[in-house]
Amino acid sequence: MKPSSSLSFHLLLLLLLPQLLMAEYAGGPYQKAPDDDGDKLDKHYYARSCPSFEAIVGSKIAHWHSVDPTLSPGLIRLLFHDCAVRGCDASILLDNPGGERRSPVSATLRGFHVIDDIKAEIERRCPKTVSCADILVAAARDATLMVGGPYWGNVYGRRDGRVSIAQQAEALPKGRESITHLIDFFESMGLDILDLVVLSGAHTVGRATCQSIQYRLYNYTGVPSKSDPSINPRYLNYLKRKCRWPSAYVDLDAATPTKFDNAYYRNLDNRMGLLSTDQLLHSDSRTGPLVAALSSQPMVFVHQFARSMKNLADTMVLEGDEGEIRTNCNFVNEY
Repeated sequence: MKPSSSLSFHLLLLLLLPQLLMAEYAGGPYQKAPDDDGDKLDKHYYARSCPSFEAIVGSKIAHWHSVDPTLSPGLIRLLFHDCAVRGCDASILLDNPGGERRSPVSATLRGFHVIDDIKAEIERRCPKTVSCADILVAAARDATLMVGGPYWGNVYGRRDGRVSIAQQAEALPKGRESITHLIDFFESMGLDILDLVVLSGAHTVGRATCQSIQYRLYNYTGVPSKSDPSINPRYLNYLKRKCRWPSAYVDLDAATPTKFDNAYYRNLDNRMGLLSTDQLLHSDSRTGPLVAALSSQPMVFVHQFARSMKNLADTMVLEGDEGEIRTNCNFVNEY
């Protein structure tokens, strides 16, 4: 489906979701479709080989969230960076020269030590059994829960990739692309325009470096002292005070930065999108109606975010005899 033809379908879906959710929660005729990805991924994959897998991940994520709550949004972002390059194969975790992790795009990624901690505990309990790719998927889901987001049932059985190339990571969105570019990028991952708008809603939590937006504040379109006219003037003044230094951080959601909610979309209504790509979602005719629907229906956003995150996590995975099960997430196995 092309974006223009799929938009009406997605709008209809968003408008109907409140009624569908009511029927679902009331035990009515609407039922979720069973997990059927047409592949070997299975929600019970580790039921016998490592039954404590998800409990270990949940416990570790709760611990690290208590130590530093900003790690939870970082883990959600880490999953996206993994799945968006070569699929969800834990290639972002490989710490080799010339790998994705060494790319400038990955410089502000966080949470690697959390995955290492989880992996070490799982290796003690279930050696050579659970892939780093599955750990990252489970960790991102539980990190979402920690910030007040929704639960979704993951399927498992991913294998870890052996290849990681920094140049491929350079294709990741950096916050300055056109909506057409973003739509094409998501389609290359097997995701659609609804996934694009909904997964952008992960910016309801987390932060960005001021370096990523300073061009909007001080050098827009290459003109010194010019600011992006699409930014709310009061928000612009705040950002200029906050972002005097490129190394400083600023919340992605100025309204409720530590709460998982649909304020991200309401911010776009008020011209308070931090990244250029955030604000463009509101103004582009292909994505604007979806932003408006999600802005007015908070529970629809929560429900659809779970679905879109599952879509992301099931993208281009390695299975069966492909790849390997790394014993250390930072390095390929030695044979």
